[in-house]
Amino acid sequence: MIVGIIPARYGSTRFPGKPLTDIGGKPMIQRVLEQAKLAQKLDAVFVATDDERIVAVVEAAGGRAVMTRTELPSGTDRCQEAYRKLVADGTLPDDATNYVINVQGDEPFLNPDQIDELAIVLDGSVELATQMAPVESAEVLLSASEVKIIMNARQEALYFSRQPIPYMRGVDPMSWHQHHAYHRHVGLYAYRADILDKITQLAISPLEQAESLEQLRWLEAGFCIKLVETAHTAQAVDEPDDVEKALRSAL
Repeated sequence: MIVGIIPARYGSTRFPGKPLTDIGGKPMIQRVLEQAKLAQKLDAVFVATDDERIVAVVEAAGGRAVMTRTELPSGTDRCQEAYRKLVADGTLPDDATNYVINVQGDEPFLNPDQIDELAIVLDGSVELATQMAPVESAEVLLSASEVKIIMNARQEALYFSRQPIPYMRGVDPMSWHQHHAYHRHVGLYAYRADILDKITQLAISPLEQAESLEQLRWLEAGFCIKLVETAHTAQAVDEPDDVEKALRSAL
């Protein structure tokens, strides 16, 4: 079974109430829910939230929301708590090989095919999976807000960094992307249920603290992250100015 869970916290520091923001006539969380439901490989979709106003919007749109604690540190933790509640109340079977896909709650025009691309590799042996896209410009490669990925020959992550890696010795950094096949992280995650329980019990690791990337905690602990290339990327809404960008990207 593959379950989609959309974390939707009300109290965003940069954008309070973000899940309820109007995006072209609909609350953002409703748009994300509708897109996720179009994915063919998800057996069920839920919203994990900490606010009754979000629950009301989700239920009015025909979805189901699960209340989670406000103080959870990440979307991964919110997915884990919601998943365990759904197992506890009998909504989902307690199967260690179930998968949870963390559907980003701030991408109102997420392409459902992107979810299916990730789901197709979830064969029971995969512990964790996420997506990547080719880097096609120096601007993206050199941006600290774009996370770059180093992988092995089996398309499993070796490292994630805000720095461009590998370093291209003797080459102008503005043309590095023309000499090496760099990839950037696209933040859709899949977790096998038993692994999701384990990673949410880990303490913050030194590499995670250095780069502010939670997936480094998982790598440091010895877990394997499968990488799936995608051509689909959606405009995230991180702050109010991004609303118009998201609408333009959908045209």
